[in-house]
Amino acid sequence: MSKKERPTKERSKGFLGIIENVGNKLPHPAILFVILALMVIVISEIAVRAGLAATFVDARLGEEVTIEAVSLFNGEGLSFIFNNATTNFTGFAPLGTVLVAMLGVGVAEWSGLIGDALKKLIKSVPTALLTSVVVFAGIVSNIASDAGYVVIIPLGAIVFAGAGRHPLAGLAAAFAGVSGGYSANLVIGPTDALLTGITNAALESANIDYEMAVTGNWYFMVVSTFLLTIVGTIITEKVIEPKLGEYKGSYKPDDEPLTDLQHKGLKLAGLSVLVYVFIIGLMLVPENAPLRALNEDTGLMTMDNFLSQGLIFAIFLLFVIPGFVYGKTVGKIKNSNDLVEGMTQSMSSMGGYIVLAFFAAQFISYFSYTNLGMILSVNGAEFLESVGFTGIPLIIAFTLLAAFLDLFLGSASAKWAIMAPIFIPMLFNVGLTPELTQIAYRIADSTSNIITPLMSYFAMVLVFMKRYEPKSGLGTLISTMLPYSMSFLVVWLIMLIGWYFSGLPIGPGSYMTF
Repeated sequence: MSKKERPTKERSKGFLGIIENVGNKLPHPAILFVILALMVIVISEIAVRAGLAATFVDARLGEEVTIEAVSLFNGEGLSFIFNNATTNFTGFAPLGTVLVAMLGVGVAEWSGLIGDALKKLIKSVPTALLTSVVVFAGIVSNIASDAGYVVIIPLGAIVFAGAGRHPLAGLAAAFAGVSGGYSANLVIGPTDALLTGITNAALESANIDYEMAVTGNWYFMVVSTFLLTIVGTIITEKVIEPKLGEYKGSYKPDDEPLTDLQHKGLKLAGLSVLVYVFIIGLMLVPENAPLRALNEDTGLMTMDNFLSQGLIFAIFLLFVIPGFVYGKTVGKIKNSNDLVEGMTQSMSSMGGYIVLAFFAAQFISYFSYTNLGMILSVNGAEFLESVGFTGIPLIIAFTLLAAFLDLFLGSASAKWAIMAPIFIPMLFNVGLTPELTQIAYRIADSTSNIITPLMSYFAMVLVFMKRYEPKSGLGTLISTMLPYSMSFLVVWLIMLIGWYFSGLPIGPGSYMTF
């Protein structure tokens, strides 16, 4: 064994190596979801017999709600299992998002546009900044809601492979940015509006005369964007890449220099993107633009519907149009058959994801139907409320609890709707603002997303990983992402504590204490 090889092998025997080995000895992820679903069926019956229930004030409804455990191990539960198997699958949120986006990405990839564009990008971006660019792009992509999952993460792997680095390191860096940094950004996005709406509903339900602005966390989130970019870069280069070692998989980047025809194709493809973006802008920006819709709460014409529902199709076109232009220019696409071939090849590579998504959808649906995740969240919140912490210890304990609960209840809005009516008034009464409470929750929710299989896009990331390392499994993904999760959580909490004692505003006119 050479000295150069020894550190990698030693690292594989450490804590992360144990997690990876244990995780990879588990059954195939699809079968694992089957086992977990069977466990939920059994546990739900035990929970019903034990009389497990929880009462809380739902911020979205503004009223007290009592939920009881629901069994899947009876006639009604078995009917739910059989009657909803198909709709669980077709209604699985990431399924349509991923497949529609990948149709467009498939054309751009098959035509050669993505590979050649990234080849040019890699040459223009300094090697020392490549990791930072991938992490940063992942973080700011959340302005487009979930689009970063299906665009930035696979591109991160391709960019690293093209630069002669391990593609899984690029995938991990992008995943850490997109999901681990989901609450950070430079501009106000859909997540800010969604969570702030629930926070204000919780304040109203507690008869507290206070309203949080949607910009209440803005300054903190801007600084978080750069902090997480730095931390994500360090973890990727100092921990993940040494752990992964040299890439010996079958994927080989094309090192041939670009031809004049390829350069021409890139220019025309870039021009087509500019024209497309300009047209979309005309349909979005003017006050009465066709892609705007009336927001009944504000009475204003907004682009909220487009961002939440229409953006994925817009991304589909964003890849199809330049992909077609590039393929036509370089001669890869000669007719409509070639265009469809690009989409077909893309879908054939998603077969593993479709199978995995079917079983993941069943498990997540069962877990939601039985109310087990919500009961755990409510009882956990009530336990923390009874401990009697105040100030920073309370904030830290709340953040850690929310991070733990995120492993079992993936939806950020559903979990916040449960926790906000409990913690917003509780922390308000000890002099801590709703802005601070919401920040602590967002930190917890983001940092746990990248290590829980209950996160909707976790299965998709695992499939992307298998493209480059077919033998990788659930343990590989979790052990790879755990250093990001722990580092983001610790560093973010330190920043939160420092900001708390500094007394600086965390948004326009918003502070952490009264």
